[in-house]
Amino acid sequence: MQITWIGTYRESPSGAAMTAELDGAINEEEPIIVTGWIPHWKFFEYDLKMLEDPKGVYGGEEEIRTFVRKGLKEDMPGAYTFFDQFEWEPDHLQNVMLKIEEGMDEQKAAKEWVENNEDLVNSWVEGAEPGDGATVKVPYVAWADVIASSNVVKYVMENKLDYKVELIQVEPGPMFASIADGSADAMVGAWLPSTHADYYEKYEGEFEDLGVNLTGTRNGLVVPEYMDIDSIEDLIDDE
Repeated sequence: MQITWIGTYRESPSGAAMTAELDGAINEEEPIIVTGWIPHWKFFEYDLKMLEDPKGVYGGEEEIRTFVRKGLKEDMPGAYTFFDQFEWEPDHLQNVMLKIEEGMDEQKAAKEWVENNEDLVNSWVEGAEPGDGATVKVPYVAWADVIASSNVVKYVMENKLDYKVELIQVEPGPMFASIADGSADAMVGAWLPSTHADYYEKYEGEFEDLGVNLTGTRNGLVVPEYMDIDSIEDLIDDE
């Protein structure tokens, strides 16, 4: 059996081509394998599964963590409380990602999601002091998941806590460096223990780790549910 295999990395230019190939294969129920990660909007759009990875070829399960600059708790206690309480599930994030992927404005997508998840959002802002218009700088990388999460953070902080949030698009290295040197205030897109391990080790101790904001993240190989394959090892056995 011939299987189409498409590899891409995050939001690389090949991402659109991968989606087109995936869409075409699924419409014809043809076998296809793509590199992928959870959370991602395509798991909302298509009926997909990630192959088991018993040998940890793709690094195993990861988590997304929140880091803030040292001194944020004293300077902006309300912002600190919010970031400390910010936590959600992959389905929440993927929902926002899909809205943005389908062309909705990023802040409009955040607004719509917040309005449909008021109980969860209220748990993030509970006990947080208002910001009185203070500016919070949030660096982010141009990955679909981090774009979505950072825009939800911006919408909630501006509309629930009276902060002004400045989103700053950077590469992963500067994202970590800006929190470590205090030129930015907080980030919600640190993938650990594998994806951002080098940056974490480089700047460890120079920022405050507020813990996990999302669990269940993974990198790996993704196939449509209709394919009779469940593990990367099945690919090896078929060769």
